[in-house]
Amino acid sequence: MTDHGPQPVERELPTEEARDLISLVRELIEREIKPRAAEEEAAGRFPRELFTLLSESGLLGLVHPEEFGGGDQPYEVYLQVLEELAAARLTVGLGVSVHTLACHALAGFGGKEQRAEHLPAMLGGGLLGAYCLSEPSSGSDAAGLTTRATRDGDTWTIEGTKAWITHGGIADFYTVLARTGPERTRGISAFLVPADAPGLSAAAPEHKMGMAGSPTAQIHLDGVRVPDARRIGEEGQGFAIALSALDAGRLGIAACAVGVAQAALDEALAYTAQRRQFGRPIADFQGLRFMLADMATQIEAGRALYLAAARLRDAGRPFSKQAAMAKLFCTDAAMRITTDAVQLLGGYGYTVDFPVERYMREAKVLQIVEGTNQIQRVVIARALAGPETG
Repeated sequence: MTDHGPQPVERELPTEEARDLISLVRELIEREIKPRAAEEEAAGRFPRELFTLLSESGLLGLVHPEEFGGGDQPYEVYLQVLEELAAARLTVGLGVSVHTLACHALAGFGGKEQRAEHLPAMLGGGLLGAYCLSEPSSGSDAAGLTTRATRDGDTWTIEGTKAWITHGGIADFYTVLARTGPERTRGISAFLVPADAPGLSAAAPEHKMGMAGSPTAQIHLDGVRVPDARRIGEEGQGFAIALSALDAGRLGIAACAVGVAQAALDEALAYTAQRRQFGRPIADFQGLRFMLADMATQIEAGRALYLAAARLRDAGRPFSKQAAMAKLFCTDAAMRITTDAVQLLGGYGYTVDFPVERYMREAKVLQIVEGTNQIQRVVIARALAGPETG
């Protein structure tokens, strides 16, 4: 590596504690993630033991309250941790984001007794979570979900199927959104369902074009009985809880996208610096230099965008529009950048001997999860021009 090759990202961090945290994460990545990332992804292996280590290290509860075992870190810091993890292996970065999403409902809307009972194990006890909103016929139209929870005294019985569930079949708990009333958006409630609940099962994992190491599966709830003590928030508050979680989750996806894009740029920089054609490194050719410049500029812009949205969230200010913008821009940029990285490596970029083909396949899913980029444009346009009148 030369002075002009890939370099560690220079981060703006608010405290010395945050700088120490990033250093810890980078050490863990070099020791535990990077050496096995390509092999485990190719084998479709989920690194469950690594997530146990992340939990023990406090990295699965960074944004949640310290009194319940969390790290009390601002989103500004948490997202930069996610970016580092995703750059090393998207299965890990996205997995931490999804786990954080699964904890969001209880941490933000649960009662104090509920949080005291469940959050310590969820945040630092080695457990892994999943978030169950989407259904086979209800994706972008989240309010159209049909999974139903019927109350009988102090117990709810849940019936339905959830789809596209990250960690489906391997999670220890599921945050499930189910219909509890006839109203479209005010008739949905949230429940914390343990994985060993009778009647809960997972289908075989989906076969995906990327992220083979991260299981995605349908979850079937066949008469799953859940005590009312595991209902999160007020009855009928579930859709509002889901939207709150998605705003935060979109920032997580934006950070992961920047991480994948940064990894692709780093690989392209290293390759173009050492690959020689016509007697000199191909990084000397202006056409390729301009591609690298454009890639780096998009990454810096994306990072600034997600951090600006995170700082709004940390200040308690509205950030839904900015979260949608960050998710939209960062994931579209990641798709362009990873595609350009494959091009810069030429034929080698199209082989599994180099990781850029994996980055390209992984970037595609980030344009889809946590709301497609078409939905992000709907959210942004509504914030600018108001709801549609037709």
